[in-house]
Amino acid sequence: MADDLRYEKLDVLMRLALRMQASADGITLTDIAEESGKGHRTAQRMKEALIRAFPQIEETIDPDTRRVRLKLPHGTLGRLSAIRAEEISALHRAAEVLRREGDAETADMLATLSDRVVGAVDRPLRARLDPDIEALMEADGVALRPGPHESLDPAIMAQLRKAILHGCWIIVSHRTRGGQLTWNTRLGPLGMLLGQGRQYLVAFSDYADAVRLFALSGFEKVEITGDAFTQPDGFSLQSYAHNSFGVWQEPPEDIVWHFSAKVSRDAATYRFHPTATHEPQPDGSLIVRFRAGGLQEMVWHLARWGGEVQVLAPKRLRDMLHDLGRRLTEERVAAGTNKYVSK
Repeated sequence: MADDLRYEKLDVLMRLALRMQASADGITLTDIAEESGKGHRTAQRMKEALIRAFPQIEETIDPDTRRVRLKLPHGTLGRLSAIRAEEISALHRAAEVLRREGDAETADMLATLSDRVVGAVDRPLRARLDPDIEALMEADGVALRPGPHESLDPAIMAQLRKAILHGCWIIVSHRTRGGQLTWNTRLGPLGMLLGQGRQYLVAFSDYADAVRLFALSGFEKVEITGDAFTQPDGFSLQSYAHNSFGVWQEPPEDIVWHFSAKVSRDAATYRFHPTATHEPQPDGSLIVRFRAGGLQEMVWHLARWGGEVQVLAPKRLRDMLHDLGRRLTEERVAAGTNKYVSK
């Protein structure tokens, strides 16, 4: 166990060193604490260990925050930063997942990045990497996993990314999931959110004077204007995403779920929401609490657990889940009475 802990600390220190070398601005004590998952004192000790291990570390003071930043000159780590088969395999997996979700353009970018990284290493290392990468990909099986996904227009996606990158207003034609088409709508793009098989653009609607979600598959035209767009004061894409269980936005509510002892171990492996807390119960069951909106998407997820989960709060979510169960039961009964045998 002691050896495992030492290896874990070494692994964290190496990741921090790589981040220092890769970052143009360097890393702070807060970054070290987040990477290690420890408190301020442990982060301070790790900082001192890094400086002892790498005397080349440069310490600067951020003029805006007055925080100390640590940087490693490029090339300091040398062969210590050589790529591993697992890292190239991770790029391949990410590309396949994005391709399955319909984002072929980003998948192609990751595949190209993977080729460039592998092409930059010397031939002996490349010869050792190839068999390992192939074995890891076969074991992972990402490309073989079935599942529904949306097909997104690469040209539309490229325009949206360009507009987000350059901070420009766009003029779009967009069709809602209900089929309604709107023309020449002026939007200020803020970012993209991935859902369960659905992908959305988060944008400020000039017409609604508010931030709204737009299904990426619904865009039929995107024209980038020459007008600069500035995101609303105080807006945070991360905070916006955290308001919801999935991507649908509605006022957050206090959510409490109770998983039976039969599935509690499995449920404990899920990160249901960034604010979720897990409370193991004496009988082996598990209570999960968090605060978010998006009750409809919660219902869809909870249905997967069958009768092994109870909604303790809010009542509206409990009623929605019961209603879904009732409708599914009625459909099964109707299908049973209307079935026929073909001759």
